[in-house]
Parts: sequence; C-alpha cells; structure tokens
Amino acid sequence: MKKLLAALATTALSLSALAAYPEKPVTIVVPFAAGGPTDKVARDLGVVLSKHLNNQTVIIENVGGAGGTLGAARVAKAAPDGYTLLLHHIGMATSPALYRKMPYDTLGDFEYLGMVNDVPMTIVGRPTLPAGTMPELVKWLEANKGKINLANAGLGAASHLCGLLFQQSLKIDMTTVPYKGTGPAMTDLMGGQVDIMCDQTTNTSAQIEGGKVKGYAVTSPRRLSTPALAKLPTLDESGMKGFNVSIWHGMYAPKGTPKPIQDQLNAALRKALADPEFIKRQEALGAVVVSDARLSPADHKKFVEAEINKWGPVIKAAGQYAD
Repeated sequence: MKKLLAALATTALSLSALAAYPEKPVTIVVPFAAGGPTDKVARDLGVVLSKHLNNQTVIIENVGGAGGTLGAARVAKAAPDGYTLLLHHIGMATSPALYRKMPYDTLGDFEYLGMVNDVPMTIVGRPTLPAGTMPELVKWLEANKGKINLANAGLGAASHLCGLLFQQSLKIDMTTVPYKGTGPAMTDLMGGQVDIMCDQTTNTSAQIEGGKVKGYAVTSPRRLSTPALAKLPTLDESGMKGFNVSIWHGMYAPKGTPKPIQDQLNAALRKALADPEFIKRQEALGAVVVSDARLSPADHKKFVEAEINKWGPVIKAAGQYAD
C-alpha cells in the first residue's frame, strides 16, 4: 500500500509539473556564434514564442564550434524537461556525412518539434568584381580558374554546403577559404579579400541592398519579392538548371522529453509561426515561414531523414570530412 501511495504521489507531482510548464525561463541553444543567420532566426522566434509559453523569458544561448555539433550535443545531453531546446539548420542533416565521429545520433537522440522556415541562398561577390550579371560571373569564373577564392563560414556551414554544390554544378574548382562564422567571412568579402560566397538571404539582404556586395542570383525555384532581392534571377533561369537550395531551420528537444511538453511546445511553435510580425520579419530577410506538414513532429523527422539521404552523397563525392 505504501509503495502504491508513493507511486501515486510521484505521478501526481509529475502531472502537476507538466501542467505548470513552463514555470521558469526556457533556453534555446543556437549551435553557432551570435549575429549569424541562425542566431537572427532564433532571436526573432524567441520573442514571439515567449508569448505562447506562459510569457516566460526565452533565452538564446550560443554554443558554437565543430559545425554546430557542439551545441547540438549540449542539447542531446540536457535534462529532458522542456527547458533546453535546440534551433538548428540544415547542418542537422549534413553533419552525419561530414563528421566521422558524432557525439549524438541525429535521428535517435532528439524529439522533433517542427520546422521553422526555409531560407534561400544567394550568390554574392566582392564589390569590385568586374562581372555585373550571373552569366558574366560564370564567364569570369571560367576565365580565372585556379585564382578564385570562395569564402564560407566553416565546415558544415550553409555557405560551405552551397559552395560545394556551386563548384560541382559549374565543374570549376575554387580555393575554399573557411572562416569561423558568417560575420568574418562577409567582412572579408566586403573588403575584397575573397571573391565570392554563397550565403543565406538572412545574412546577405542588407549587404546587397546597401551595395556592400554584388548580388548575382538566388537559389530558390522562384524569384523573391523582397526589395533587396527582387531583381536577382534564380540560378535555374540563369542556366544552372535544378540548382535549388534552401537552408531550413527546425526546433528540437532532448530525447525523452514528456509527450505533453512536446505537444505544448509544438502548439506554441505553430502559434509563433503564425504571428504576423514574425512572418513580416522573416519575409524581409527572404525567408519563408513553414506552414506545411513539416510543422508536425513526425513530418519534420521524415524531412530531416530525407535530407540526410540527399546530402550524404554530395559531401562524400567532395571528399570533405572533419575528424
């Protein structure tokens, strides 16, 4: 009888804790440095997400390093109580191919909570590049084989992945210059220390609009409508057929997070993504807020699994790995 009463008491306390969730600040871990594209998405999301989590503060914690795997590992090992979450981009799907030893199992160590957005990429160049259009850029690249410096934000970064595809599509080898984050890569591009980069619209829109870099094309299937990017053609219409790349973001919790908390987080995420102000801020950056089946945890996980299968062969063909 005592054991039964103790079990009932424990269950009652657990249910009470679930009913009160969240009763303290919730932390979203961003596995990249502050100021980058993923950090911008997380901070915008945190503001609106807070409204639907009992108005609790949402803290953004930047845990950069190792292409996002350090921050993801931090969440995988966190207490499964709903107070430590992860916002990660396409690196969630590409890391298994990039890293020989992973500190977590992408599909097995997380609860999938839903997708957040799709972010097209842009081909941008230093402001002093002689090419003014995408066809002119291709001709310039072909004429300068062996002399081209292609910047990226580090192994596994969105700019690295897009750069791999860009080189493979053009069949032009370039000297890749990895940086410790998007910020320093963009700084050197603006300063003319490197020639080109393929990066997310969330990080390039302001620089293109301000004339700090040259914009050549977007990687989305259709042209974008934002003021800074509306004039840029798609790579597909520029002659690189089938080159459609979007960098997506999704939200995750540690494996074993109670189902009621998962449901509450998914519901809060859906409400946040329907917030007009959040949608407006994302659209201004060229990002598209997810409103399809990938909002469900099950479809989110299916999508990531498909992305793992898509990017694995591309990365292996390039022969670029990290220990």
